[in-house]
Amino acid sequence: MRVSSYSRLRDVSYFGSLVLFAVTVMLACSPRANALPAFARKYGLRCSACHESWPMLNYFGQKFKDNGYQLMNDRDAPIWQNPSYWPVTFRITPIWHRVSTGKVMVDTYGSNGAGGSVVTGSTLQRVSNSGFDISGLDFHTGGTLEKNISFYVLPSSNNAAQFHFETVMGRLDNLFGSSWLNVKLGKFELDNLLSEKRILTLTGNGGIYQLYHFRPQGDGNVFGQMGDNQLGLEVMGHSWNDRTRYSAALLSSVDGQVGLPYGSNAYSGFFTFSQAFDTGKAGVQRIGAYAFVGEAPTNWLTQTGPNGATVIPGAVGNKSFSREGFVGQFYFGQHVDLQVVTQHGQDSVWFGQGYGDFIDGVASGNNTTGTTLAAGAQAPSWNGVLVEPHYIYSPQLIFIGRFETIRMSQQSTPGTASNFGNISTYTIGYRYNPFMTSRAGFAWHNEYNWLHQDGTAPDGTNLNTSELLMGFDFDF
Repeated sequence: MRVSSYSRLRDVSYFGSLVLFAVTVMLACSPRANALPAFARKYGLRCSACHESWPMLNYFGQKFKDNGYQLMNDRDAPIWQNPSYWPVTFRITPIWHRVSTGKVMVDTYGSNGAGGSVVTGSTLQRVSNSGFDISGLDFHTGGTLEKNISFYVLPSSNNAAQFHFETVMGRLDNLFGSSWLNVKLGKFELDNLLSEKRILTLTGNGGIYQLYHFRPQGDGNVFGQMGDNQLGLEVMGHSWNDRTRYSAALLSSVDGQVGLPYGSNAYSGFFTFSQAFDTGKAGVQRIGAYAFVGEAPTNWLTQTGPNGATVIPGAVGNKSFSREGFVGQFYFGQHVDLQVVTQHGQDSVWFGQGYGDFIDGVASGNNTTGTTLAAGAQAPSWNGVLVEPHYIYSPQLIFIGRFETIRMSQQSTPGTASNFGNISTYTIGYRYNPFMTSRAGFAWHNEYNWLHQDGTAPDGTNLNTSELLMGFDFDF
């Protein structure tokens, strides 16, 4: 059963009432904000120096990051720091949320004639769940090992305390005395100007950028996800004022997975360029372009033993993919800005037909020798746009909106509906920081997300999901 317009309006109305009540309380008792933990303890800066709203960077914060977490003064080298200084920040978020998913296939029951019940069939219905929860834990540590030698390490867990390394990287800054040459090695976020790792939203569908992770329905390319941290080497450079910047990264096509379980013989590249312009009172505007291009495996060698065939690490049957687009960061005075990202994506026809997805340990579409494609199969392609406006009432209070839409331009299998898998999603919310000192940060976060996808319900019709979330997002 499709969610009704009345239900959606009721959810939005309820959320809006909470916003109005919260804002009234907030504006009546807003103290001044200071700085973020970790780097703030080192330099004594206010949070508004680097952040449009924590954790999203402003122009100065991006420059600080591009310089290798340095202000380019005598305080950059750790030797000048108080011995008690430890560049560490913990972040976790307790929340309450309500998730509603339309058209879930559920069992129906009937009598078995002996006083019991049996499954007699199934039906589609909306399923909603609500309750209290927590996010995972992020353990950030970063800064300089010496002047112009930077590092960042981020062990991160899910909400069941299962840890992995989200980021591990070392960087050589300002090689040969030039800001145009900086080299980074390890596992790191791609150089997306609109950073998913500093995203201001937290819901399941709104807490990621759909454009950074999109795959057509049935597509097997799990490797070309711009939002995932990747393993590789990056060369990055910028002008002294950070107005002009570029980056080029060579990556293993393993989607950031360690140990080279697959894709060890495949590589991809991520390339960016952007230019900023000072427009006076309106602010510094930036426009840029990016391209994520490469190849990834669709086939693995196997070895048959007493327990059956196992996959040998490595990859063969590499096929190509690409993601390219434009990015814009536009400011309209001190309170309003607009972030825009566009994308054109294309996968090899082999990915489009389901080959390549081995990330879950099951090569369900293994491209073995002699495999042929279905008649008329073609390379899938799509276009998308992301628009995210912000209203910054103060460094402590920001209102957030986002609209994303992704439209298939070519399906891989002939006869597939042209709109199959199209996505539209809307997110609104706000974050209020009652304080931010050099020792801790705290945000009262409220958010609503609604996502619509064409043709992906079990009965082949459209699918809608929504989530309402409230929580305390804090670090220390």
